[in-house]
Amino acid sequence: MKYAVTAATGNLGQAAVKELNKLAGAENVIVIARNTDKVAKLFPNNEVRQGDYEDKSSMINTFNGIDHVLFISSQPGGKVDRATAHANVVDALKENNIKFVAYTSFPDAQNSTAALATDHRLTENAIKEAGIDHSFLRNNWYLENEIGFLQSGAASCDALYWANNKAGWALERDYAEGAAKVITSEDPREVYEFAGKTRTYDELGKALQEATGNDFTIKQISRDDYVKSLEKAGLDTPTAELFASFQDPINSGNLNKESNDLEKVLGHPVTPLVDAIKEVLAR
Repeated sequence: MKYAVTAATGNLGQAAVKELNKLAGAENVIVIARNTDKVAKLFPNNEVRQGDYEDKSSMINTFNGIDHVLFISSQPGGKVDRATAHANVVDALKENNIKFVAYTSFPDAQNSTAALATDHRLTENAIKEAGIDHSFLRNNWYLENEIGFLQSGAASCDALYWANNKAGWALERDYAEGAAKVITSEDPREVYEFAGKTRTYDELGKALQEATGNDFTIKQISRDDYVKSLEKAGLDTPTAELFASFQDPINSGNLNKESNDLEKVLGHPVTPLVDAIKEVLAR
């Protein structure tokens, strides 16, 4: 059985390759990335192939001889829109008669009102229409997304936020381990709602206080004031607005999805939040 991980130079991709190497052996795991030099240095014992979502022919070539694929979703904002780039990947999967694909999607993608869910919904539908056996790994929020919030508390500065709802934060490596176990499973489910325990920013802040031993203020402010605080810290307005938008899916309730799917697939608890915070801050 030959496995492949796309977008393998990203944090999630790297963690997934490491887990798959443990489960299936590096000789059976192919790493796919645009930058083959970088990924070859990261994984000298794995076969490396070049693949660019924006270039369908490269994806058709790279999937040759592969059985199961972990298709890691791309970030929006590329030269080619994400829906089109993902469609290229799906077409390449179909042309190579890939037996199974696990796709990293968005929580409750088919019903979510979050703008980020749109491309994921289209990709899920394209995979189904292509007739490829699949699992949709609907990942909640990565704790690493909150590095600014975490670093503020670590520096004993006010930990500011504006979103008034919950998210199911967990480490990227927990999501990656779950993905590796799904792709090597003999009888995977079609949908997994992967998440840590849902919490508010206030709860995240209190865990941060415990992790750091620091006594700082955890404060909810308006979205406008949050943008101003980022500008005061040195960001230009477009970048500050972008950073503020990362909390939109939380505020809208689209990440307030309680599920124990990740823990069940892992076969052990998700990394405790205080420990997870310490791990992120130690990097």
